[in-house]
Amino acid sequence: QVELVESGGGLIQAGGSLRLSCAVSGRASASYVMSWFRQVPGKEREFVAGMRWGGSSTYIKDSVKGRFTISRDNAKNTVHLEMNSLRPEDTGVYYCASVITRNSWIPRISSGYDYWGQGTQVTVSS
Repeated sequence: QVELVESGGGLIQAGGSLRLSCAVSGRASASYVMSWFRQVPGKEREFVAGMRWGGSSTYIKDSVKGRFTISRDNAKNTVHLEMNSLRPEDTGVYYCASVITRNSWIPRISSGYDYWGQGTQVTVSS
């Protein structure tokens, strides 16, 4: 069982920055894929960024590429989503997700993940 706890959301003005954190219970291994999704009311959860715990490659959604960065802190068993130059359309509930898999790809749909955090609200005002 994997437990994920997000933190770091809040209200911020357009152009500002936030860093979201996802604390992973237990010891994450190389077979973990960790990703961030976001959701607004009435819409499906959309993939934002993902990475394999044991690798260096990441995948970032095109609309946030160059503004968002996903990274991990092995010592703290935590995954971060650094968000810069925030826009009102980045508003939503951000979820941390995980799946344990030896597949080489990073799932980009929510059904590809088994474990979810409770979500953290990010609101970007114009």
